[in-house]
Amino acid sequence: MKKPNIIYILADDMGYGDISYLNEKCPFKTRYFDQLGEEGMSFTDAHATSAVCTPSRYGILTGRYNWRSRLKTGVIGGYTPHLIEDGRQTVANLLSDSGYYTACIGKWHLGMDWPCHGEFKSVPDFGVVENVDYTGIIKNGPVDFGFDYYYGISASLDMPPYVYIENNKVVELPTKVTSDSGKRFWREGPTAPNFKHEQVLPHLTDKVVQTIEEHKEEPFFIYFPLPAPHTPILPTKEWIGKSGTNEYGDFVMMCDAMVGKVMEKVKACGLEENTIIIYTSDNGCSPSADYKELAEKGHNPSYIFRGHKADIYEGGHRIPLLIKWPEVIKAGSQCNETVCLADFMATMADLLGVILPDNMGEDSVSELGLWKGQDQYTREALVHQSIDGSLSIRKGKYKLEMCKGSGGWSYPVPGSEAERQLPHVQLYDLEVDIKEQHNIYEQHPEVVKELKELLTKYVKEGRSTPGIPQKNNGVEVWETIKWITE
Repeated sequence: MKKPNIIYILADDMGYGDISYLNEKCPFKTRYFDQLGEEGMSFTDAHATSAVCTPSRYGILTGRYNWRSRLKTGVIGGYTPHLIEDGRQTVANLLSDSGYYTACIGKWHLGMDWPCHGEFKSVPDFGVVENVDYTGIIKNGPVDFGFDYYYGISASLDMPPYVYIENNKVVELPTKVTSDSGKRFWREGPTAPNFKHEQVLPHLTDKVVQTIEEHKEEPFFIYFPLPAPHTPILPTKEWIGKSGTNEYGDFVMMCDAMVGKVMEKVKACGLEENTIIIYTSDNGCSPSADYKELAEKGHNPSYIFRGHKADIYEGGHRIPLLIKWPEVIKAGSQCNETVCLADFMATMADLLGVILPDNMGEDSVSELGLWKGQDQYTREALVHQSIDGSLSIRKGKYKLEMCKGSGGWSYPVPGSEAERQLPHVQLYDLEVDIKEQHNIYEQHPEVVKELKELLTKYVKEGRSTPGIPQKNNGVEVWETIKWITE
């Protein structure tokens, strides 16, 4: 069989409930997302490895849990040095070595090494590094981790610098400083003349469409991490008011239209039958969308799940996942297995007949059997992480959360008086309590013990799949896993 083209589209902060195909109560119609579900496979129990951006992206590209990297909590900024370890192979390396043209177009947010006048001066809170040499060569970005081509932005659209990067150089130098507030929020930072925040999403989409046209005669892998609907929430004029909710709903509809442009280009090039199109999100919807305002219009981006972006609860990391591949995947099929975005690495290896070495894709399990409608998926358990670094483990119907509260931004927040009064762990039976309302840790001490021991094993062995144990990066025992020494 001819190698399939692969387009991996990753939304930024889009909730499970934002896809009308997955949420019958969604007050607006997502035409192209729905088309992916109708013509492909929808997943009802898919998860990012983390409830926030950077770590989820690390998991997708490396097939390794993000907390095994040096980043144990939070996310990084637009100037942060590279996060993916030197020598670590990504899924782009895997596909490139197998004859694919590989392109990353969009939001990277995995760090890169900016050239500086003098020593690099790190800054807290996603601030601006003042001594950057924007005319120099950027090192350890996407083109150094398996991609033949890169075009995009270094981090989130609300994090400076606001410049486009092509391969390893800035396209146009920053000449001014910009910022904004409210739902249009972006931090103050250097901005290039050709960088208009409102036009970043359509501009990147046009680049993807162009790349499909230019490489339609060879197998290609396009990783398209959208900068949206993350803040700044900036639907263009034609989309304002279209959702009947607020600007966030309008922006979701705009994202849907941009994905539609990509799908239509694939069809126009005659590539539809043998192209895998994956659409998903890096974590749940952000509270910046204004959940209260959306609720008044009858919409909940988190669907029926508790919490949102940043949280250990399902709303933080359970995400939409739609996959279309007409040659293999049955139209309108649904998968209810508990799967993970880190599975992409092992799935591609399985597809290509490549056996991964022990130091590659340590937490990745092939989903290829599921895509084919077969009952072939061997994941033992799944680990999630919140923004404060708290871990949880899911095995079957049980989910054990190693924190008292949300571990994120929803109630009860870490360090609050409400959280301090709660038990040290949370155990939920998701078969009967999908909304995570009833902590049953006292009723099932044997389950707590089993899951804690399994999670400890996964941490200590540096992997959750069969193979030779590997080392984690960074400190050996960090604040939110001190329980493994108890």
